[in-house]
Amino acid sequence: VQLQASGGGYVQAGGSLRLSCAASGGTFSDYHMAWFRQVPGKHRELVALIRTNHWTNYADSVKGRFTISRDNAGNTVTLQMDSLKPEDTAVYYCNTDRWAFLWGQGTLVTVSS
Repeated sequence: VQLQASGGGYVQAGGSLRLSCAASGGTFSDYHMAWFRQVPGKHRELVALIRTNHWTNYADSVKGRFTISRDNAGNTVTLQMDSLKPEDTAVYYCNTDRWAFLWGQGTLVTVSS
């Protein structure tokens, strides 16, 4: 399965972005899916998780601001990001919670102060 994240861009603090992750070559309906982010020099961190039963978990730093959702029929996972902060600046990736699929290129989110 290949994953392609999109929707990143440049936004001012307080703004919103909507990221999408599309899977090709297979399906992720049987997997817990997650969004991760990484800044240079730091480990990739889990931002949001959505389980197969649609239960969700969020990193404390994004709780109340980000919303993850999934469309199994469309093979997509979405991350709605509101009230963005400069510290949200990173490359965002999607994958299963256990990194089962190959990493895609990610999508860059830049939040200016």
